[in-house]
Amino acid sequence: MKNLALEAETAVSHLPTADSDIYRKLVAERITTLHQNSKYPPTPIAQQESKTIKSIQSKLHNNNATITRADKGNTLVIIPTEQYDSKMQDFIKANNLPSTPTDLTKTYQTSVRKTINSSKTLIPQDTRWKYINMNPSAPTIKGLIKLHKQDQPIRPVVNWRNAPAYKLAQLYTQKVGHLAPYLTPST
Repeated sequence: MKNLALEAETAVSHLPTADSDIYRKLVAERITTLHQNSKYPPTPIAQQESKTIKSIQSKLHNNNATITRADKGNTLVIIPTEQYDSKMQDFIKANNLPSTPTDLTKTYQTSVRKTINSSKTLIPQDTRWKYINMNPSAPTIKGLIKLHKQDQPIRPVVNWRNAPAYKLAQLYTQKVGHLAPYLTPST
C-alpha cells in the first residue's frame, strides 16, 4: 500500500497544478477502498506502531496536553491544552481579530461560484470547474510555539487550502505573474 501511494503521488505530481488536487483526491479514495477491503492482516511492525500511537494519544488525553511544533527547529512541543488555548486567545485579542458567531464559508462559496461563472475572459468555460473548491471549509489556524522568546508566544500558521477562493487566488496570482513578472534586484 505504501509503495502504491508513493508511486501514485509521483505520477500525480507530474500533472498540472490545477489537475493534481483532483487526481490526488481520487487516488486517495481508491487506496482507502483497497485498504479497507484488504484481506491481509497488518504486519507486526504496523501493529507495534499502532500501539505506540494509541499509547501516546491516551497519555495526552489523560494529562490534557497537546502536541504542536516549535517555531524554529524541527522540534515538537508538548504543552497543556489550557495553556495552548490561552496563548491562541491572547494572540487573537492582541491583534484585534474579529470573530463571527456563524460559519460564513457557504456564503463565500456561493460568491466565488458566481464570480467564476460570470468570468468571460479570465477563465474559459470548459475549465471553470477546476477553480471551484468542492468541499470548502473555513481556514484553520495553528500556533507554533516560539521557544526562543520570553513567555513563549505563538507564531500563527493559517491553512488556506480548503478556503472557498483558494484555487481562484492561485489562478489570479499566476495570471498577474504573467502580466507583471516580479523583478529581481540586480547585483
